[in-house]
Amino acid sequence: MNSAADKNNGATDTEADGPRSIIVMGAAEHNLKHIDVTIPKNTFTVVTGLSGSGKSSLVFDTIYSEGQRRFVESLSPYARQFLGMLEKPKVDLMTGLSPSISIDQKSVSRNPRSSVGTITEIYDYLRLLYARVGEPHCPQCKKKIEPQTSQQMVDRVLNLKEGSRIMILAPIVRGRKGEYRKEFRDLLKKGFIRARVDGKLTELEEGMSLDRYFEHTIEVVIDRLAVKESERGRISEAVETALNMAERVVTIVTPDGDFTLSEQFACVDCGISLPEMEPRIFSWNTPQGACPNCTGIGVIREFDPDLFISDPNRSLNTGLFQTDQWKLKRVFTKNIVEKYGFTMDTPWKDMTQKQQDLLLYGSGSRKFEATWEGDNPEFEVQYKGTFKRPFEGWVERAKRIYKTTKSEYGRGILEKYMSAQTCPVCQGSRLRPESQAVTFNEKSITEVNSFSIKALREFFEKAKVEPRLKPVAEPILREILGRIGFLEDVGLEYLTLDRSAPSLAGGEAQRIRLASQIGSNLVGVTYVCDEPSIGLHSRDNIRLLKSLLRLRDLGNNVLVVEHDEETIRTADYIVDLGPGAGSEGGEVVVCGTLDDVLKSKKSTTARYLRGDEKIPVPEHRRQPNGRFIELRGCKHNNLKNLNIRIPLGMFVSTTGVSGSGKSSLIVETLQRELARRFHNAEAKPGKFDEIVGVEQLDKVIVIDQSPIGRTPRSNPATYVGLWSPLRDLFSSLPESLIRGYKPGRFSFNVKGGRCETCKGAGVEVIEMQFLPPVQVTCSECKGRRYNRETLQVRFKGKNIADILDMRIDEAVVFFEGIPSVHRRLETLCEVGMGYVKLGQPATTLSGGEAQRIKLSKFLSRPATGQTLILLDEPTTGLHFADIKKLLEVLHRLVDLGNTILVIEHQLDVVKTADWVIDLGPEGGDDGGYLVAEGTPEDIVACNESYTGQYLRELLEPANPDKVSSTKQSTVTIAGEGRSTK
Repeated sequence: MNSAADKNNGATDTEADGPRSIIVMGAAEHNLKHIDVTIPKNTFTVVTGLSGSGKSSLVFDTIYSEGQRRFVESLSPYARQFLGMLEKPKVDLMTGLSPSISIDQKSVSRNPRSSVGTITEIYDYLRLLYARVGEPHCPQCKKKIEPQTSQQMVDRVLNLKEGSRIMILAPIVRGRKGEYRKEFRDLLKKGFIRARVDGKLTELEEGMSLDRYFEHTIEVVIDRLAVKESERGRISEAVETALNMAERVVTIVTPDGDFTLSEQFACVDCGISLPEMEPRIFSWNTPQGACPNCTGIGVIREFDPDLFISDPNRSLNTGLFQTDQWKLKRVFTKNIVEKYGFTMDTPWKDMTQKQQDLLLYGSGSRKFEATWEGDNPEFEVQYKGTFKRPFEGWVERAKRIYKTTKSEYGRGILEKYMSAQTCPVCQGSRLRPESQAVTFNEKSITEVNSFSIKALREFFEKAKVEPRLKPVAEPILREILGRIGFLEDVGLEYLTLDRSAPSLAGGEAQRIRLASQIGSNLVGVTYVCDEPSIGLHSRDNIRLLKSLLRLRDLGNNVLVVEHDEETIRTADYIVDLGPGAGSEGGEVVVCGTLDDVLKSKKSTTARYLRGDEKIPVPEHRRQPNGRFIELRGCKHNNLKNLNIRIPLGMFVSTTGVSGSGKSSLIVETLQRELARRFHNAEAKPGKFDEIVGVEQLDKVIVIDQSPIGRTPRSNPATYVGLWSPLRDLFSSLPESLIRGYKPGRFSFNVKGGRCETCKGAGVEVIEMQFLPPVQVTCSECKGRRYNRETLQVRFKGKNIADILDMRIDEAVVFFEGIPSVHRRLETLCEVGMGYVKLGQPATTLSGGEAQRIKLSKFLSRPATGQTLILLDEPTTGLHFADIKKLLEVLHRLVDLGNTILVIEHQLDVVKTADWVIDLGPEGGDDGGYLVAEGTPEDIVACNESYTGQYLRELLEPANPDKVSSTKQSTVTIAGEGRSTK
């Protein structure tokens, strides 16, 4: 593509259809140093560089932000009032910019009602398909429902208890917004005097209207009468009138409740009528379609018996139930358990199911007699009495107290023993039974919604439609299959439509949005992507790249922040920022085609691409020492009764194609179970049989890329624990002792030593009436955060504000004589954070920087050698050079005796691991098996391992006899063979 050759000359050239390049001049967001960048249009452009070099500042905070702002400003004043003002980025000039769409990892909905089907709009088309061509069935007898005549409706009414009073209503409006002035006026003209409006019976009067912004239901009272055979004619007339008024639907109000009869959908045998077939009855977000028990969520919060059991090895006498220790000592409990054949010293795991149910749910209606007496000799009055009552059980007792207590504190304690349980009415489908009774090709919408994308395509390709319904069904099926194809193109065929949005990984959510944008067929748009390769196995990456190139070929600009080597080599144009990170970055090192970048001598990226620098393969790998954590019978999500042993004291990598079950095994099962045991966490782990070897650990640490703080007041010094010893140091100086300054004097978060004009923030926020708020340096302290008196206290000639403004590598030398401070600073430098300032706001740190600061905090602590450190894709946002530093830190932690367990696709990490657990072989239903495990060389020898196929280019193949490779294989660990199934 010759446009890439225009990299710096011809920037102002234009064609008939507009500028040929996006020109950025004087970009100065965050650490950008007034850089100028020219990006050819209609290209696939990758912006790369070290973590913290300014990539996101250029792409998201400058180009995308300005494109979004200009688009909003092009709208009418009426539309802009709903969108608010967008802040102008710090840039001198930008030309050639088109409307921008961000496809990042943070845009996934956290609403539990949102699912893959709703995000992709496939479920919307499913609802339309079932409403137009679905076959209704009775939810009870499952017979196909045929049209119901008005005479059958009359017979149904006359089958009610004779003499019961009923009302016959015509539902003319059902769940719709509006004022309905005209409807009320017409009803009065026709002689109707009463209606049930939103469930309340009211008399009609002149000028009636409703709130236009809320949904309403209006049911006209046709007649009120008693059920008698002699009233057949009157009932028949009223039913016929209601059917004519309300689109062939009538509602009957009886003393036992209401029921609706439809001329189209009713079961003659069961007397059940289905509502009118329309898309909203298949939506769990509407009252017409949502399950009445869980209101469309699919789960309900209930007391979970598993959470009541503190330890299966404990008995009643040793604290089996931690919710109520005192009640365990009652003679009443002792007498009852002995009658059921066990004692107060019987461990939970040795009890029968009947005995366990007794303790959890009580004895039901069976009563027991017991004598209770006070045996405390300190009491003057000794109580004694006999009573007879059922045994309540701990779960039932918790339910009773939760319903009756008025104490929010007490309810909060009990809620720790509750978890999300599948709704017993809809079985997690979210829909009411009537909606689930409608089928298409013998499958309900709930069944189809549970299909994976791959299975969904196969279902609809084989679907048969009656000739008379084809004109209606074919356009809908075409749209569904089109969206399915886009999802398959980005490697998401393993996802199911009913997968909830909060459970999606950042990379999965980003690729779903990418698939949606491909389907929209927009032209002339600037698409901005943030590391779309996250969460993708090497096998799936090529499909993602094809999708990005397809967006480009439609006539769009595709701008990607990425470190993946294959993505960089595929790009039409590359912008490499650096040369370092933080204050040492923010410059354009090189930009141009791949050949231009490879010729660069200054570019760190180029050195890794050329092979001048690389991450080495360890000369010696650690061997299993006989210590393991073993998870048995893992069945969460798609895990196939998996048995996994994780060797301790080693660097262990869990890998596999996307959707193979890595997160289900490590995060949702192992991590949650360990968090429960070590930190009393409330999250319930995935289903498994047992875990062995936990007693060999003393703690579990999870290190991710979430921010170290959500406000500018958080910074590296406060996070790693530097700030307290620094404040103690300044408060112990002679000047502080003379003035009586305590450590709090040197905190910018409390009154005393801070500047009260800016409250220690260093900046003031000025509200602009028609513009976004503006932050300006505090006029009183000039951004120093402290008042004049506090800044007069100095250590080695520097005050507390000077320390905050000091780079970490400078601070290491400055505080060399103070061990408590120097040790923490040294570990920050070891993880490559020397360029960051001590007081740099946490909100300006990248994900990779935040992760390394967390690692340094752990490194600065005394090592116990019995810690398990879990990391989920730690290379996210990291350059080759950053990955090299990260691996050095991780291996150092293992050398101290700790265990590192990572979920990772990055081959440079996998090749340096001591032990690899490879799941698969595919994603979704075809995954969840142990494909192979062992050293990276063993994985390479496994022919069925996709990871091994890509590792083969980096490693010498191991002896194939060392590892078996099929789903039914046995694998050697420390001399023991075991089945993976």
